[in-house]
Amino acid sequence: MAALPAEGWRAIVAALANDTARAVYAEFVTAGASPTLDALSPSRARHVREALTRSGLLSVDGADLRVVPDVFARALVASPVRPRPQGVERFLGPDGRITAYPADRSVRAELLAHVAARAFPDDRVLSEREVNEQLAAFTDDVAVLRRHLVDHGELARTRSGSEYARP
Repeated sequence: MAALPAEGWRAIVAALANDTARAVYAEFVTAGASPTLDALSPSRARHVREALTRSGLLSVDGADLRVVPDVFARALVASPVRPRPQGVERFLGPDGRITAYPADRSVRAELLAHVAARAFPDDRVLSEREVNEQLAAFTDDVAVLRRHLVDHGELARTRSGSEYARP
């Protein structure tokens, strides 16, 4: 059994990205031999053979090349799946920006509380411009986010609408 390369699935994809190596691998999988590999120049054949063995797709058995049958299963095991985000994290991208607003009102309230706690950590009174600057870290549409925060009671607005603060 050939060892899976340290770079795992990336080495496999890199080898299969080469049209010739992919054709040679397909021939080995379907027929156990490759007329394409035999027809290549010696240096090109060596390059393709090395790419396929380095990736773990083929193994060397004496003078023969053999398909490694469990290479894909081992690559999947070696590359664990990232856990799915839970709670409000489901609605935030890797940069912490809002990717979508939850349809469920209670979950939306949790998301807005999360945003408000990070955008407005203290009880300062802020102008609309200052509020917009803080909210720009979470979305491009600051007006919608600001309106949601006010509607859900996470941000209070003066009657004139010129100043905001955490309630």
